[in-house]
Amino acid sequence: MRKTEMKEWNAQCMRQIKRPLRDRIDFGFNWVYKPVLDDAESRIFNTMAEYRKWCEQKLPSYLGYRRAKR
Repeated sequence: MRKTEMKEWNAQCMRQIKRPLRDRIDFGFNWVYKPVLDDAESRIFNTMAEYRKWCEQKLPSYLGYRRAKR
């Protein structure tokens, strides 16, 4: 980061810190629809193996719920 960019970034951080906590929380988090996960209130699995199988079969890979490749 260049010196001017760093100064701008620091100034922005200081402005954000001066905001009320409620505003910082509201601006700091955003809700994003997650296909399949957000479509039901809850799910129950008897084993971790069942859960992992369900994740691999039902969830889009970009959500990151798949097993890591070895």
